[in-house]
Amino acid sequence: MKRTRFSSRKRISPDAGELGRLAAGLAESGGRLEDRFWEAQLAALIERLLADGAEDDINAALDRLYDTNAQAHDELADLVESGAESCVLSYQGQDYDVLLFNAPLLAWSRFSIPAERIPAPTLGMLKVQLGAHVFAAGAQIALADFLFSPDQLPRSFVDTARLLRELGAAALERRDLPLDATSMAETSRFLSDTRYVVGAVVVPRGAPVFRWNEADGSREVALKEWVRQGGPCLEPLLTGCAFQPLLADAYHAACRNADSASRPYSVRASAAFLQTTLGKPTESFRAVIGAFYDRQLEEYRIGFGPRDSDTLYHGVVWPLLGAEDESTDIVSEIEAVLRESGVKEIVSLDQQFPFEFCDDCGAPLYPNIEGETVHAEMPEQTNATSQTLH
Repeated sequence: MKRTRFSSRKRISPDAGELGRLAAGLAESGGRLEDRFWEAQLAALIERLLADGAEDDINAALDRLYDTNAQAHDELADLVESGAESCVLSYQGQDYDVLLFNAPLLAWSRFSIPAERIPAPTLGMLKVQLGAHVFAAGAQIALADFLFSPDQLPRSFVDTARLLRELGAAALERRDLPLDATSMAETSRFLSDTRYVVGAVVVPRGAPVFRWNEADGSREVALKEWVRQGGPCLEPLLTGCAFQPLLADAYHAACRNADSASRPYSVRASAAFLQTTLGKPTESFRAVIGAFYDRQLEEYRIGFGPRDSDTLYHGVVWPLLGAEDESTDIVSEIEAVLRESGVKEIVSLDQQFPFEFCDDCGAPLYPNIEGETVHAEMPEQTNATSQTLH
């Protein structure tokens, strides 16, 4: 998974240099047999660096390769993510494959979206549904007892690997993992946001992990049943929220899937919020789309307001992800989601806007019909708690 990063040319450590050498070898490999040779050496070095807490060495190697060898960068990034989210643990004389997983859900509310401890009975019900519909027969599952916001997820590969091993040990011992909620980061408040149920699944070495790894399983059925039967287990955690569960998957893949799915979800949530809060039909609003640049195109911002003035009531940020850039037809995707949401008047501005935020409050500034960047402000008579969708 190629990362957007601005790197430095400073001298790197021997371990970082060795990561770069091995990754370059893998990138130049001519066949699967040679792939396995390079991957084995890389995996062993990555495992040691993660265990030693050498986050700086890993990031230095990624930064250097980002400048010099894009394919090697992507190979190394994939293997680092794999090393941080999966491992092999021995328990009572048997080896087990361990995978850190993430079950995201998208939510929106006029009130605060909870990020809080998950009670033991709810953990039990979630594990039953995950075991029945998402993971393979015989898999053992442990969950962290906290509903994470994006601000509270592990911030580094080393932290992710540490959580993997703690949850993996808990799964082997058939228990869940209690976390210290007082040490959690503060959660930023957005009208629309993502929450995560994080856990580990363990299976005997080489056995299927997911339900769709089995001959009679499929991702489509797993998602359908998880939403239908797992969703109600989450309702007590999300009072006052509309929410949409996403399919549980390997930790980093699930995070990326949630990032992608959250963009159209936020647009739809915005339309619903304006309609319910202001008591006006969705077609009475105008959406203005603008492209915002820093060193390069960073994101699109969508300003919502009444069709008969240049006032903005609300704003949505649509960030670029992965390999997306100016050549990606994102505007058409945004316009399609807006039309599906009932917005009739959509204006896409051609100008390039600076990547600016309010100097006083730090909120993004959104484009209006006049091509200006302004604050989004709900009318005074409403009791809206936020004007930004994230």
